[in-house]
Amino acid sequence: MCETCGCGKPEEFTIKKVMSDERRVMSEHVHDDEHGEHHSEEGHEHWHEHDGHWHSHAHDDHGHFHPHSHDEHGHEAHTHSHSHGDEGHSHPQSEKIRKVDLNVSVLQENNRLAERNRGYFEAKQVICLNMVSSPGSGKTSILEKTIKGLVSKRKIFVIEGDQQTSRDAERIEKSGAPSIQINTGTGCHLDARMVNFALKKMEVENKSLLFIENVGNLVCPALFDLGESRRVIVISVTEGDDKPLKYPYMFESSQLCLINKSDLLPYVDFSVEALKENALKINPRLEFILLSAKTGEGLKEWGEWIEKTI
Repeated sequence: MCETCGCGKPEEFTIKKVMSDERRVMSEHVHDDEHGEHHSEEGHEHWHEHDGHWHSHAHDDHGHFHPHSHDEHGHEAHTHSHSHGDEGHSHPQSEKIRKVDLNVSVLQENNRLAERNRGYFEAKQVICLNMVSSPGSGKTSILEKTIKGLVSKRKIFVIEGDQQTSRDAERIEKSGAPSIQINTGTGCHLDARMVNFALKKMEVENKSLLFIENVGNLVCPALFDLGESRRVIVISVTEGDDKPLKYPYMFESSQLCLINKSDLLPYVDFSVEALKENALKINPRLEFILLSAKTGEGLKEWGEWIEKTI
């Protein structure tokens, strides 16, 4: 259970690399056990940490890993016991229970890894855009059109985040960009560690453009820095122009708002000006582009914004 947002088992996720030549998918399941050890089903390798150092043990052909003793690293077994008197007992001041804020602890670890990702992007001169939205806002459709419009100018890579399936990664591959799928299972957001694992599988080229399509959710992804250069929130005109007031943290943490499905404006009760007014109350520096992935409206302005960011 994630102590920060309450989603189930975010320590378990699957990375799927779509092979564009034969439309095959290679999967790797990654999880942490209760001791904080990383396990990967691909390659049959078992990772764990002792005294700040990572160690690996290869699994045999039957999936069993070689036993490992703590004694090999000089760890000594220890016990702790104390007796209770008939009249009870009290702990000295130094033994009082210390309250640990797990929310802060989880985010601190994520932010540390996010900075590592950011350093990687800066070293390779990669621009990373974290695309966030509610489910069904049209992120994947926007990315398909964006890739087709920019792929001749710059190498593009995409990390896809969904709870299940590799459908979006397959769509992105067909658009012309190498893609990798992260399935979060019961998790409701991507975090910096997942992205770090994916980057090791992608081999992102220098001076390229990397899109991260986050899990559809306007709540939890707002809390998790992935190391991105910019955060782009996508909202469709079918969602309501009061979204910024209901989900302020996501709008507050974004630099650009793409208002998608503009072709549906004549048919829905949505005010673009009201949306902007509400969003600017939350984030006065937020920029806006009205577009339609279906008709192409606004895609030129979106492409120009990306080039300006680069």
